[in-house]
Amino acid sequence: MMDKILLGHGSGGKLMHALIREFFSPAFGNAGTGDSAVVGVSSNRLAYTTDSYVVSPLFFPGGNIGDLAVCGTVNDLSVAGAEPRYLTAGFIIEEGFPLADLKKIIVSMAEAARLAGVTIVAGDTKVVNRGKADGVFINTSGIGVLADGIEITPKNIREGDAVIISGELGNHGVAILAERNGLSFDPPVESDTRPLYSLVKSIYRASDKIRFMRDPTRGGLATTLKEAALESELCIRIREQALPIPQPVRGACGLLGLDPLYVANEGILVVIADAGAAERIVAEMHNHEYGKVAAIIGSVDRSAPGMVLLETAIGGSRILDMLPGEMLPRIC
Repeated sequence: MMDKILLGHGSGGKLMHALIREFFSPAFGNAGTGDSAVVGVSSNRLAYTTDSYVVSPLFFPGGNIGDLAVCGTVNDLSVAGAEPRYLTAGFIIEEGFPLADLKKIIVSMAEAARLAGVTIVAGDTKVVNRGKADGVFINTSGIGVLADGIEITPKNIREGDAVIISGELGNHGVAILAERNGLSFDPPVESDTRPLYSLVKSIYRASDKIRFMRDPTRGGLATTLKEAALESELCIRIREQALPIPQPVRGACGLLGLDPLYVANEGILVVIADAGAAERIVAEMHNHEYGKVAAIIGSVDRSAPGMVLLETAIGGSRILDMLPGEMLPRIC
């Protein structure tokens, strides 16, 4: 094969079949290279999600667009309380894109799928003219199975519930920003891209009184909590001193004028659960590799319905609202 993508690789002819045979099939298996798949799911309740990935740059410290696409879709299913089972993957590739880079992306997707315990069962490839796709864009869709009795929604949040975070804030967004702008930090900041279903399973081992879960990606923790407050019509209060913000992220945000509460994450969970179960949930998270710094960061009350309030280190309160636009574009 040649060393770069040609328009003919998206034509449906010999070049496309060679691309599938030499790149996609070895990574995903033959089941992951057809236009559709027949899968067996023994459940009456399914979760389905789809997402598109246009991150820039394609490769960044801690990951690339490939494992990001798999983990992002797996995590969307996981925070719905579903066990992820199957993914599909669609690629829009720019003419001239290096095949060596495409192979790295595909291999990372296969490894992320293996770690997440999911199978990529179908896919699609299109090639567009040079300059029309910024390298490669990826769309992934996923199906997961929901057990009876699991219902994750902001409508379930109750006064007195506890707010829990599973890991450090801001690593993904800062890693993307640094790579995009040629910045370096000491110690270096890496993306937290990773599949979270195994962490979700550990939470359910601790308690079934989980009201709400979300992975705070675009818009960060503040936006995720604001959405939950609006939908539940309750007030969410978080404590600034309880937030696990790593020093390199804190320093980078201070230098660049960013707020870490709005910076994207790709490998942490926000959980709102019954207060009586919160300590058990955090203890179970601490036993998992992705939950070592999990913490209770706040609570829910009725004092200001629909609002998120940050109790600051100096004893005041700050209103957290949604950003009017993107603070860091193209982070996923």
